[in-house]
Amino acid sequence: MDPSIVHAYRDNPRLRQSFNQLAGEAFGLDFEPWYQNGFWGGQYDPWSLVLDGQVAANVSVNRIDCLLDGQRRRYLQLGTVMTRKSLQGRGFNRRVMEAVLAEREAWDGVFLYANDTVLDYYPRFGFQAAAEYRYRAFVTGSAAPTVRPVPMETPADWQHFQREKSRRHSLGLLQLETDGLLLFYLSQSMRDAVFFVPEADAYVLAEQEGELLTVYDAFSSGPVPLLGLCQAFGPSVRQVELAFTPASREGLEEYAYRGEDTTLFVSGSPLVQDLERLRGFPELAHA
Repeated sequence: MDPSIVHAYRDNPRLRQSFNQLAGEAFGLDFEPWYQNGFWGGQYDPWSLVLDGQVAANVSVNRIDCLLDGQRRRYLQLGTVMTRKSLQGRGFNRRVMEAVLAEREAWDGVFLYANDTVLDYYPRFGFQAAAEYRYRAFVTGSAAPTVRPVPMETPADWQHFQREKSRRHSLGLLQLETDGLLLFYLSQSMRDAVFFVPEADAYVLAEQEGELLTVYDAFSSGPVPLLGLCQAFGPSVRQVELAFTPASREGLEEYAYRGEDTTLFVSGSPLVQDLERLRGFPELAHA
């Protein structure tokens, strides 16, 4: 059977299983719990070359709907780029990439994260490497922690958080409208990363390792000092690093950031211009 390129097949059990199998072999990923929990919506769309009924190569399109300075943006992130080992070198991935990018005129820009072994591949499709920046600060915590862990173990927990989040705004410069992707993390690898700060009526998504607190996002109903939320984690926190660009950078130091074995590539002049303000993409927008 001749290979064909298909997408929007997440409700097809056979193809979804084949996609998950390849994602597991290539990256150790399993999207099936995300699907079964009802969070895999239309924003994440694998484009796959199917050969003999199996996914042979794939480029996933993740639509990032968001607001930047109150203006709507529609970015696309490409990810889960993979080809079965036995079929590599036959140009299958290139065919999928070309099919995906044929529609990019309708988008404000396309970005992806490439590992160091393929840095010469994406410029062939019009992508250029881009620098990213993050923010950090040293803090002195309060006498005792005031944050409360928020359970993220059951569907009721996830629904509760979604309701609470919908009543608040992110403290990030980019207002993401990607709840499905957010719940991919919070219902799996980041179940212990949600905290409530009662004195600020705010939620913080963060992970602490030793004296370092990595903050992925924060949501409040009004203006709240971000570093004040971090201090609510108590005196054990001495340093804060933000995995997103905050709307207010008061008291923060900007630094050049590059993920391990990862380089940001971008395409599209609107996005290239937006990056001058964005400085990078929130880690929770990565797929």
